[in-house]
Amino acid sequence: MLITLSTDFGISSPYVASMKGVLLGINADARIVDLSHSLPPQKLRHAAYFLAQAVPYFPAGTLHICVVDPGVGSRRALLYVEAGTQRFLAPDNGVLTEVLKVLGGVKLARELTETKFWRSAISSTFHGRDILAPVAAHLSLGVAPTELGPVVADFVRLETPAPRQGANWLEGEVTFVDDFGNLITNFPTTILPEAFRVSVAGQVILRFVRTYAEAQPGELVTLISSDGHLEIALVNGNAAEHLRAGSGTVVMVTSAT
Repeated sequence: MLITLSTDFGISSPYVASMKGVLLGINADARIVDLSHSLPPQKLRHAAYFLAQAVPYFPAGTLHICVVDPGVGSRRALLYVEAGTQRFLAPDNGVLTEVLKVLGGVKLARELTETKFWRSAISSTFHGRDILAPVAAHLSLGVAPTELGPVVADFVRLETPAPRQGANWLEGEVTFVDDFGNLITNFPTTILPEAFRVSVAGQVILRFVRTYAEAQPGELVTLISSDGHLEIALVNGNAAEHLRAGSGTVVMVTSAT
């Protein structure tokens, strides 16, 4: 079984290494793939978008562990979830919201309550190491999900606001900022007018391009991102820094016809 890891732990801390140690200590043949350990700390929306864009490309049966968990140690549950052909272990805090939509919804969800699959000593601040990692290792050895805990019918989902629409305008927001500083919005291509202008952070952007190479370095442009949503970019630069914009920044689209 392929097991992936996505966390906000960073690349210089010992936390990822200790999770891998627990996994390999139970199943030395486990195949572990790092998706990212540079997710912004405690930013659930960012992690939710990341999973939705990455997970669907993995082989059927892959088990994905995601640890972005600002509520660690609280009463929030830990979940095993199946959706599409993929499987997940994650805290019940909404981090799976977007990927479950992309995969067509939940097939099965169970709360992790069976302690025999956990480490014997449980830290109140590191459930990734002490619960999620050992559970993943036991699953990779053939433990049935039915043994992990009871089925749950409801769990936390993040609110994902849709753009507001008027007669000749749309109001939405930035939902994700990538490492290039490109601003991904919540405007799907299906609702964009044939000709439009974009306003964000007091800046009006008139130029729409198909690729970054169609514009000059330093030019602000809009285009369609790889996930099919309106994107704002500064060619060979960082639009987020230039516009002082980030997740949640309001974006206006108005018809140019």
